[in-house]
This record gives sequence, C-alpha cells and structure tokens, in this order.
Amino acid sequence: MLIKRNFNLYSLAKFTGFHIVWLTLYSTFAVFLYDKLGLTILGIPWLPISLIGTAVAFYVGFKNNASYERMWEARKIWGSIVNDSRSFAIACKNLIGPFNERDEVIQKLLYRHIGWLYSLRGQLLKPTPWEHINANIFIRTMVARRIKDYGTGLYDIETHEEMLKRLLDDKEYEDIHQVSNMATHILDWQAKTLNELNEEGKLNDFRHMNMQKLLYAFYDHQGKSERIKNYPFPRQYASMGLYFVTIFILLLPFGLIPEFSGLVSHSVWWSIPFSVLVSWVFLMMELIGDYSENPFEGMANDVPMLSIIRNIEIDLREMLGEKNIPPKISMKKNILM
Repeated sequence: MLIKRNFNLYSLAKFTGFHIVWLTLYSTFAVFLYDKLGLTILGIPWLPISLIGTAVAFYVGFKNNASYERMWEARKIWGSIVNDSRSFAIACKNLIGPFNERDEVIQKLLYRHIGWLYSLRGQLLKPTPWEHINANIFIRTMVARRIKDYGTGLYDIETHEEMLKRLLDDKEYEDIHQVSNMATHILDWQAKTLNELNEEGKLNDFRHMNMQKLLYAFYDHQGKSERIKNYPFPRQYASMGLYFVTIFILLLPFGLIPEFSGLVSHSVWWSIPFSVLVSWVFLMMELIGDYSENPFEGMANDVPMLSIIRNIEIDLREMLGEKNIPPKISMKKNILM
C-alpha cells in the first residue's frame, strides 16, 4: 500500500518515464512524416479523434471504477478479519473454561488463528496467469525489481514455513503439508477443538455456538478473498480498454498536427508536447485501473496484508500476556506491505 501523500517527480518519472519516451518518439515521428516528408494525407480531421477520445474516456472510467471496487472490497474484507480476530480472541479468553489446561488450549487456538492468517496470505499471493508477474518481459522485470527493492513478500520469498512451524505443533505442521488448502484445514482444526471442549463440558452449548459463528465468519472472509484472487477482472473489459487507448494514442498525433500546422511557421512541432501530454493522461488512466484490479498480487499498491496480520498478531499475543512481541511492519520507501 502506498502511504505517501503524493508522488514526487522522481517517483512519477520512474513509473512513467518509459512511456513518456516512446510517446515522444512516436509523436516526433508523426510530425516528421507530415512536415519533412510532406505526407499531409496522413492528417486526420479533429472531430473523429475527439469522438474516439470521449468514448475511450468513458470506457476507461468505467473500468477504473470497477477496478477500484475490487481493491476496496478486498480492503474491507481484511478489515472485517481484524475485527473478527479480536472478537475470537476475546471469546477464547472469556468463554472457555475454567479447567487446568485452559491457558494452553487458549494459546493453541490463538496461535492456530495467527497461522491461519499467514496461510491465507500465502495462498492469496500465489501468482495467477492474469497477474503482472506473468506479463511480458518488461513487466516481469519491473515486478522483480520491486520485489527486491520493497520486499513485497511474494509467497516464494516469505518465511512462510518458519512462521507455521513456530505457530503449529509438530503433528499439525506435518499434517498441514498434506492438504492443498492450508487455511481451510486450520479452521477445521479450530472447529474440532471447540467441539471437543463442548463435549467435555468445558464450553457450554450457547458459548460453543457463538464461537463457531466466528469460525463461519472466517470461512466467509476467506471465500470472499479467494473469489477476488481466483476470478479475474473480466478480460474482455481489461483487454479492450487497452486496445481502445492504444488506438486513440496512435491516431492522436495525426489529428493534432493539422490543428497546429496552420498557426505560424513551424508551429506543427508544437503538436508534439500536447500529443504526448494527452496520450500520457489516457495511458495513465489505463495503467491505474490495470494495477488496481488485482489487490492480492504482492505489488506496491495492494492490500497491506502483512502489516494487517502483524497488527492482529500483536493484539492476540498481548491478550495472552506475552512479553516477546514482534514489532509492527515498517514502511519501506513509502510502501507498507
């Protein structure tokens, strides 16, 4: 999650510099064909260009709204996980018991819950075919650089195994690697433990039912997160938006050149900065939507799951009365993961 109030010029140049270069070269090439080679037939009336631009703006606006909805829904889901995690911890401390091994059982339940959080995060960060990690070589290189620079915490570079080994007992740690959906089975173990406590008379029916509802809520949050992760933003919308913006950018210089050519001598060259500026705005609109549609791919503008999980872990460990509390996740280069 980007937490700086505004991009500075350096950050903006790093993100858009490549696009500004090729847009400038393309616009210059268009003016060269028109002015130096005399290919005035390439000039296009401004009216159809403006109509295309208006249509593209509406389409990209629709796409960006839908992308933002996916990202904001993902953040709301993890906000609910925070609230329900605290509720679960309070329920464990105040509704279970009393009996001799009460503290050990409560610790086991809360440690498992922290393990569920890390397991869910690990599952959500596994790359899918439509995410940027599987895009063209330029995008893959850029993503790899951000992983190195910002510590984005993709599944294969995170201390996932070490975390689970610390939170689960030896048998559970061994058994969890025999299943495909670790997070689901951790919740299943939680339900079995609560049922055992109920059968042993250490948790009455009413309290058992209320705690079980919290587990159902965790299943619900997990399912919603998996839906966003595993069901892509409809590719027909995503792909056509890129194609429409590309068509508009390719036509734009040849629509602006005739407008500038009749002003004063050599004024045709003034079409270059304006063409680059308008093209850049449309391209940035497209890229913003593109990078917002997948909130669980481990990039800089995604939901800060690691920070959220660490905050929950701190809360739960403090409720257990522990003193060796892990520190909060700090931002790195204005990015919170």
